[in-house]
Amino acid sequence: MKSLTTDSSSFSGYELAGPSNTVGRAKSRSIGSDSSTGQRDVLRVVLLFTTVALSCLLVYKSVDKPLQVMLPQWKTSWYSQNQTSLRPIQHTKPVSELERVLMNAAMEDNTVIITALNNAWTVPNSTFDLFLESFQTGLGTGRLLKHVIAVCLDSKAYDRCMLVHSHCYLINATDSEELAGKNRFMSPGYLKLIWRRMDLLKEVLSLGYNFLFTDADILWLRDPFPRFFSNADFQISCDDYNGKPSDKSNHVNSGFTYVKANNKTRNFYKYWCDSSKRFPKRHDQDVFNSIKNDPFVTELGITIRFLDTVYFGGFCEPSRDINVVNTMHANCCIGLDNKVKNLKAALEDWKQYLLVNKTVTETKWNIPPRCGY
Repeated sequence: MKSLTTDSSSFSGYELAGPSNTVGRAKSRSIGSDSSTGQRDVLRVVLLFTTVALSCLLVYKSVDKPLQVMLPQWKTSWYSQNQTSLRPIQHTKPVSELERVLMNAAMEDNTVIITALNNAWTVPNSTFDLFLESFQTGLGTGRLLKHVIAVCLDSKAYDRCMLVHSHCYLINATDSEELAGKNRFMSPGYLKLIWRRMDLLKEVLSLGYNFLFTDADILWLRDPFPRFFSNADFQISCDDYNGKPSDKSNHVNSGFTYVKANNKTRNFYKYWCDSSKRFPKRHDQDVFNSIKNDPFVTELGITIRFLDTVYFGGFCEPSRDINVVNTMHANCCIGLDNKVKNLKAALEDWKQYLLVNKTVTETKWNIPPRCGY
């Protein structure tokens, strides 16, 4: 009985050291009695362990996600899910409809062209149709149409805009029906239109976009961008130009303004819009004239330039040279019907000039002076 116990113990010791190479041997051997055999068995175990370890290492190095090879399926799934959850969370700010339209229309330098419309201006054969036609007949202006955003102040204007133009934006307003009409100059509806437009331009600047705002009663005859001052923050057209581009005594017209987005212009537009409360029942260019010399505006350091009517003419002061004119504005013209009639006449003058296809020595516009007054 004692001998049997000893044999079993010795056999167990051999199994730990390694398998015996003697098949069917009933009697176990003592470790101490054959040390060389034990050493060989230990060596075989070490070699086996080394081989297995190297194989595992090679497998580990050869796969992209080694833990997924080594873990059971449910652990692999858990690991994948938690690896995903540990990645940095990117919070994306929702893009507003205005931002979407701006992104789609912007030039490479983040500049957009903006005009404002209501239903009366978008009906067929009204100002908006003439506006679009001028881009198509102008020199170097057709390619700019894809950068024009038509800001619509009522749903009817928006519906019509979507039929004839690519980029239209509807301002959500509870008083859109009031804004949809002809709104004669300085009427309550007119003033609402003006300041609603100003609020939108302020927002465009806050979003980081430069803009060229153009009234829809302006004919685009040549690309205006080469005519702008490269170092100015804010450029504005004039009803009457005194020949000095830096002189704040020029009679401005805010219907054509080129503004670069920076802290100076953003703060200036905020101050301009806020100042409407100080000067109630006045339109934007009157308020501009009231604040342009304020200490706050001077401290901003904003560079303002006034545009020559030779290049940016209007019915107040028509361009003297059709060979170089860029735009013609139906300013100093009261009443939508008057504007449309005389814009058509000015556009016909332009088409005749193109047919001649040469420099002319005398410029004559078939428009009455200050129509409608």
